[in-house]
Amino acid sequence: QAQLVESGGGLVQPGGSLRLSCAASRFVFSIYSMRWYRQAPGKQRELVASISSGGITNYADAVRGRFTISRDNVDNMAYLQMNSLKPEDTALYTCNAHNWAGDYWGQGTQVTVSS
Repeated sequence: QAQLVESGGGLVQPGGSLRLSCAASRFVFSIYSMRWYRQAPGKQRELVASISSGGITNYADAVRGRFTISRDNVDNMAYLQMNSLKPEDTALYTCNAHNWAGDYWGQGTQVTVSS
């Protein structure tokens, strides 16, 4: 069964950085686009960043210029580098693999930005 496992979340001060990782297994990673979503308490889930199977990236306006999504098709990993973090970035961050066949989801990793 396909699996996505996120790691790298934690507590960080405003202005700090974190790197989230998403380890994929048991599916053909390279033909899926990879996405990072986040959901803060009381808010709807939102798409933060995506990277196509060919490496084309897109970002939500709220994170553009601060976050960078990347992928490694050899090690079946996706990453989200988050810089200049703000308290409003606090959320559960979840990794998603998407293509025409469907979606796979991870369990999420919590990011808390607070002084």
